Amino acid sequence: MNYYNEIKRQIINNEITKKVKDYSKNRSDLQTYYNIGKLLAEAGKHYGDGIIKEYSKKLTLEFGKKYTPSLLYKIKQFYDIYEKVPTMSGNLTWSHWYEMLSIKEIDKIVYYINQCEINNLNVRDLRSKIKSQEYERVPKDTRNKIIKKSNINKK
Repeated sequence: MNYYNEIKRQIINNEITKKVKDYSKNRSDLQTYYNIGKLLAEAGKHYGDGIIKEYSKKLTLEFGKKYTPSLLYKIKQFYDIYEKVPTMSGNLTWSHWYEMLSIKEIDKIVYYINQCEINNLNVRDLRSKIKSQEYERVPKDTRNKIIKKSNINKK
């Protein structure tokens, strides 16, 4: 038996399993937040915006301090943006999306999604690009090409 190769195989299998679990967990988080956002949007239509605070109180009692009104509002915002974005990357985490939720322009969000995909950006790098206003500094023709390419990929 070649012990080194067996050790190496075990490590590789473990790394693959961790990546699959991380990917699955991320997809599950995003799907859950999308569904919650949709429900919050629908509930808001029937009961008004105050429903987020009410649900936050109830969820906090049942699940702990995580489900603040701020988080629920961000989750609803995620749903609203997700519905408008022409492409959805499987590479983006909730943290990536959270960084982009303050951006109002869909074209700008699409630009940063593409930058994350093309350059495999982590959240810190994305935050830096947003903070430095990279979108505004890129020539308009280049931005339009990136956005058009995303719209084509969705179809």
